[in-house]
Amino acid sequence: MTEIRLRFPPSPTGYLHIGGARTALYNWLYARKMGGKLILRIEDTDTERSSEALAQGIIDGLEWLGIDYDEGPYYQTEFAADHRAAAAKLLASGHAYKCFCTKEELEAKRERALAAKLPLGYDRTCRYLTAEEVAAKEAAGLPSVIRFKVPERQGMLGYDDVVLGRIEADYKEIDDFVIVRSDGSPLYLLCNVADDIRDRISHVVRGQDHMTNTLKQVLLYEALEAPLPVFAHIPLTLDNKKAKISKRSHGEVVSVQFYQEMGFLPWAFNNYLVLLGWSPGNDQEFFSRDELIQAFSLERINKSSAVFNYTKGDAKFFTDPKAIAINEHYLRVMPVEELAPLVEERLRAADIWDAAWATEKRDWFLRVIALIRDRFHTLNDFASLGRAYFAEDYVIEEKPLKKNVLPYPDLKTWLPELADRLAALAPFTAENAEETARRMADELGQKPGVLINAMRTAVTGQLAGPSMFDVLLAIGQDKVVSRLRRIDHLFAV
Repeated sequence: MTEIRLRFPPSPTGYLHIGGARTALYNWLYARKMGGKLILRIEDTDTERSSEALAQGIIDGLEWLGIDYDEGPYYQTEFAADHRAAAAKLLASGHAYKCFCTKEELEAKRERALAAKLPLGYDRTCRYLTAEEVAAKEAAGLPSVIRFKVPERQGMLGYDDVVLGRIEADYKEIDDFVIVRSDGSPLYLLCNVADDIRDRISHVVRGQDHMTNTLKQVLLYEALEAPLPVFAHIPLTLDNKKAKISKRSHGEVVSVQFYQEMGFLPWAFNNYLVLLGWSPGNDQEFFSRDELIQAFSLERINKSSAVFNYTKGDAKFFTDPKAIAINEHYLRVMPVEELAPLVEERLRAADIWDAAWATEKRDWFLRVIALIRDRFHTLNDFASLGRAYFAEDYVIEEKPLKKNVLPYPDLKTWLPELADRLAALAPFTAENAEETARRMADELGQKPGVLINAMRTAVTGQLAGPSMFDVLLAIGQDKVVSRLRRIDHLFAV
């Protein structure tokens, strides 16, 4: 194969979780680096558990991450004729056969093998039926499955894995496996190979949990006379108890949508995911899109499983501190013009958006984002921790209230007086506001911090933040004065 073609084939039986997203990202990075193509194929043959809504959720998750694809989405159920044709070809070429053994007969064989301490694989009874015997059973209307006829060869079957090296197993250890059910529906093993052959897939990059299928699929490629793709089985994603991450057992905390709703930046989350099982070979931690595409290689994918250190029940984040740290970095360094529409989205969702912030007050909006983002963890913080900059219904946190306000009852008169002095300032600048506060504290015989910290609590509700006088300028003279005059309500809490 001269063209590099990869695929991401999720099953729409649940949301896009971080393991699947990482697999999609690795495929995308390699396709982009090699100038190849990425195909999105929705493997929806599990009709009982699949749904259009879940498929769309996967597509939306990829779109949020910025993982674009060159072909698709294709839906596996649309290619049922290809799967049946592959099964028919294997039957016609003698690489497969019909098996009429009933479920009860197979269970009896298993029990006898267990009692005799023999291998538990299928004993190949139907493999040696004559054409006449097969025809007679079919004429009698007996149901059958189709099994692949594993070659009776001496030696080892194997393939070279880019991540794990040479993978082999003795032919004698491979059972004659079922490729078509008794109802005529082909199994995943066959469908997946038939689709990859049709889509001319050159590289199969997938999780190590698929390795139980790979040797069998190697046999299918050979029997269907198709070139073998390059395999790269990437490590599993484990939780902090070393259990495999899954959408069933871990819930929404491992879904991509969860991190989107929490306010993660898409590229920051990609940057985190790529390091969850891959290393650039140096100390570099943060990558632009182009840098990561250039740096990525299948050979530097780790062999061992990656650990996603989340803490379920943590009221703050529920997630790996490393993911938070990477997101904080991008919040700080991202161009403000690029960050602004993402902040706007969060403020709209919190019902505190003012259309003027996108027009005549645009410069002010950008300045506020630049001022407050350094202490934030996710986009949601702009509407929660940063709410005082955009709305009057902000929360006064208990800790700064107890530390900076309640121990000083005289603030009931001090802060309104400070408000009057600030109201008289012209121009209202950070320098003038600071000089006014410090002069008043000196007149009162108090440390400046008493007034400054009380101001921060009254004006923002927070214990810490940017320089207080830059904060006053950002919030604006009228709002600052109004908030300082409402000091009584703080003592009434």
